[in-house]
Amino acid sequence: MASRGTLLLTLLLLTTAPHTGTVAAVPTAGAGAGAEARAVPGGFGGFGVVGGFGAGVLPRAGVWDGRPGHGGGGRPVVETDRGAVRGRERDGYRAFEGIPYAAPPTGALRWRLPEPAVPWTGVRDAGAPGARCVQLPAVGPGAPSGSEDCLFLNVTVPAEPTGPGASPAPGAAGPAGAASAPRSAGTKGVPPRPVMVWFHGGGFMNGAGDPYRPGPLVSAAGGAGAGAVVVTVNYRLGIFGLLGHPALHGAPDFALADQQAALRWVRANAARFGGDPGNVTVFGESAGGLSVCLHLTSPASAGLFHRAIVQSGSCSLTVPPHSWLPTMASYEPFVPESRTVARGTAAAVRLGCGRPTDEAALECLRGLAPEALATPELMLLFSAVSYGTPLLPTEPRRALERGEFHRVPVVQGSTRDEMRIFLGQTLAAYPVADPQAYRSRLRAAFGAGAGLVEAAYPVTAHPTPALAFAAVLTDASFVCPQLRDSRALARHVPTYDYGFDDRLAPDFTGLPPVPGFPYGASHGSELPYLFDTGLPMSAAQRVLAERMTGYWTRFAATGDPNAPGTGPWWPRSPAVLSLAPEPAGGIRPVDAAARHHCGLWDSLSPGQTLERAGS
Repeated sequence: MASRGTLLLTLLLLTTAPHTGTVAAVPTAGAGAGAEARAVPGGFGGFGVVGGFGAGVLPRAGVWDGRPGHGGGGRPVVETDRGAVRGRERDGYRAFEGIPYAAPPTGALRWRLPEPAVPWTGVRDAGAPGARCVQLPAVGPGAPSGSEDCLFLNVTVPAEPTGPGASPAPGAAGPAGAASAPRSAGTKGVPPRPVMVWFHGGGFMNGAGDPYRPGPLVSAAGGAGAGAVVVTVNYRLGIFGLLGHPALHGAPDFALADQQAALRWVRANAARFGGDPGNVTVFGESAGGLSVCLHLTSPASAGLFHRAIVQSGSCSLTVPPHSWLPTMASYEPFVPESRTVARGTAAAVRLGCGRPTDEAALECLRGLAPEALATPELMLLFSAVSYGTPLLPTEPRRALERGEFHRVPVVQGSTRDEMRIFLGQTLAAYPVADPQAYRSRLRAAFGAGAGLVEAAYPVTAHPTPALAFAAVLTDASFVCPQLRDSRALARHVPTYDYGFDDRLAPDFTGLPPVPGFPYGASHGSELPYLFDTGLPMSAAQRVLAERMTGYWTRFAATGDPNAPGTGPWWPRSPAVLSLAPEPAGGIRPVDAAARHHCGLWDSLSPGQTLERAGS
């Protein structure tokens, strides 16, 4: 089972996550398709840094206020392949939220692959998000929140264009409030838009699609990427999404299967919202970035997407042992199926479901209440995706090395100070206060290689020993594994790397500051530049945000983030584009491999088989 130190970190980070007082929309118990949603006070609505690796990077975006008429006009209606949905207008775009893309995985469907949503009659209200998947609270200890009936997605599209010759937006309501006919790609002279499908972070234990407000990506202007249709997705989490057991014939990776079901929904319905089902980009951050890695290497994702953006979650990401806590094991997001099945068998016994047959044990587990399963220990224990399965036959980093991945253009990136936000939350209990403590932590994490690491990262080259250790962990866990993966990808597909370098990025975490330990460009700090968080930015930061949304949407449109006359050129890998505002460096190529000592980390990486580019 999970180590005591790892559980301590989970609880520590849970208790430090802020709460913005927002409200989650949760369908009434037993509600069928088309039922109205009800607001439940105290629902998850803020940022949370959760779990052993986590991220739970949920921006503090404002929740939809529920008032019709934003942007003018009535509430739009679109006919999907399962039934009609009525969305809402807001500030230049339209949102359709809480659309079911699969049947509720409840009762006998718990721990089964997703099944199609049941069609409904009439018009389903899509004016508020659906329930979030079962997860631990984002703020402090307490009972789980969310619902097992959570397989919903949200679609955001540009509002109706204005001016001479403008064509109606998808789903524009007529004078009588009736839905317009579903628009197919290219009709009425309006070209279909690229579709961007976002998978949220949260360490596969926490998070949801609805906090990410994609208005900047929908309304992005300039070059070939003049905005996109954006879809954000819920998927099963923790023990509900990643359990393994002999009666399940292994570890079926239900979370990944959910995401693939959402992509099939997009393929069937994108054109109805003005999107191009033949031009779909998957993108995500943290566990969402790891999810994109999974789609790149899962045979079952073939044909479901055409470009990929991996933000702070490369296929080779791992965290060394004893990194955040001296008692914590290493973090691996992908594990052999046999390990997950063994954990599932042991967990069943601990839960009182030890039975003479595996099938009887699974039946007992399906009969347990969600709160009996959603404990910190079990959610963390089943937060790794299993390989050696039908959906994921090969460990992802090995698949990249062998060239066994889908041939689509890829963008990958990390932030300059990824690990500061994690390490900072543990320093009060486990400080790295002096060179001796720094040296001790290096030995615990890197063993015989500690001397080489200290030589490359002398404590005198950093403001404090703790910041030196954070730089070590950032480079070892995030940046250099990303660049290794990009070398493998670039042998076969166009690949673009970035480093997000704004160390004064808006603080969207709400976490308390740590004296002498600035978070800098920490994990998730690029998100306010892509999504609407409502946080203030300087003029230079707003320019950077516009550049970034332009890069992201142009890449979604064409597979190339560049277009003539749109700003600094983004060269292909092995170059890395630094994303920073003026005058703090600006947007420019940098030698990230040298900056982050990747020669050292490549030499220390176990099983590394790829040669460094140019060597």
